[in-house]
Amino acid sequence: MLTSRLKDSDPDVFEAIEQEAEREREKLLLIASENYASRAVMEAQGSVFTNKYAEGYPGRRYYGGCEFADRIEGLAVERIKRLFGAEHVNVQPHSGTQANMAIYFAFLKPHDTILGMSLSHGGHLSHGAAANFSGIYYNTIAYGVSRETGQIDYDEVRRLAEEHRPRLILSGASAYPRTIDFEKFHAIAHSVGAYLVADIAHIAGLVAAGLHPSPVPYADFVTTTTHKTLRGPRGGLIMCKAEYAKAIDKMIFPGIQGGPLVHVIAAKAVAMKEALEPGFREYQGNVVKNAKKLASELKAKGYKLVSGGTDNHLVLIDLTNKGLTGKIAEVALDKAGITVNKNTIPFDPQPPTITSGIRLGTPCVTTRGMGEQEMALIGQYIDDALNARDDEDRLKAIRGKVKELTNRFPVY
Repeated sequence: MLTSRLKDSDPDVFEAIEQEAEREREKLLLIASENYASRAVMEAQGSVFTNKYAEGYPGRRYYGGCEFADRIEGLAVERIKRLFGAEHVNVQPHSGTQANMAIYFAFLKPHDTILGMSLSHGGHLSHGAAANFSGIYYNTIAYGVSRETGQIDYDEVRRLAEEHRPRLILSGASAYPRTIDFEKFHAIAHSVGAYLVADIAHIAGLVAAGLHPSPVPYADFVTTTTHKTLRGPRGGLIMCKAEYAKAIDKMIFPGIQGGPLVHVIAAKAVAMKEALEPGFREYQGNVVKNAKKLASELKAKGYKLVSGGTDNHLVLIDLTNKGLTGKIAEVALDKAGITVNKNTIPFDPQPPTITSGIRLGTPCVTTRGMGEQEMALIGQYIDDALNARDDEDRLKAIRGKVKELTNRFPVY
């Protein structure tokens, strides 16, 4: 996997990397927020650009020798604009959370009110969770999903917006399996004079492929990570209306970040080129098909799906009718060679360290080339493993079957 140079110079790190590569090869990775970056993306991220300081922006750097860094950043920005139809792009955020932070710091004052999706209902830490900076520095109001449907209640969002008059409204989620109506969010935000932020970190690949409605025409700001469904390096970016460009750029640098990670920006540029290729839309379509198939298989086996199904890349399972917690399920599935994460469900009686649910995603297995036939097998393996959660021998046997499956679909 790696050259002998690292093996000789730092065998401990070499061994850990090799073990991680083996884990990714041999297990079924069903974490909805993960994916396999291409070799080209990883090559760019491991390039000599890791050596370069490039504070500032193309043509306006504080360091010399940035002509090639400028070219790299220009390519990344131009490709993202083509992919999403954005007026302005800042490709320097180190993460999706820092992208959101830049918007808050640029356009809000401490204690301003923001309205975002509850973390326990599928939102993200940076959307106003009490433990996060967004919940510490701002007055946060949370909306959630309907107890009956498991889907966003837009009438309730409007009611909360009219009652609390937020300065900013956040749309987007990290564990919401349904289509988000950004046009409705725009109408609500406009009616109360609030900025609208669309955080599409999870669904960016689907948006880019035209398989989920785009927020770009409706939101003042769109943020995303570049991994997950976009299948790029770990990082973030901001898209916004041209009128906000100067304030956003100033807040990223020098406001909350120093020198950009030029090697990561290079990898972002590569990933965006890949996303502009015709096969990317087919891939995203297969991600959705696989999620729907996995959902239907598990539903047929008696598992309760939050919202009843999925429109995107993820499935959220409520395990309460199975007498299981998310923590128990995560451990049992890992022993069977299936990697998932425990996840809160709406109105969860369990604490976040335990949870009543698990979140499954299909980006990784789809990248490996698996299809609906394999999703049926995976659904069976999940059910078998959860039923055998206290039987180490049966879990080991399932892991053997999982390894046979993954061997048929190599990562690289």
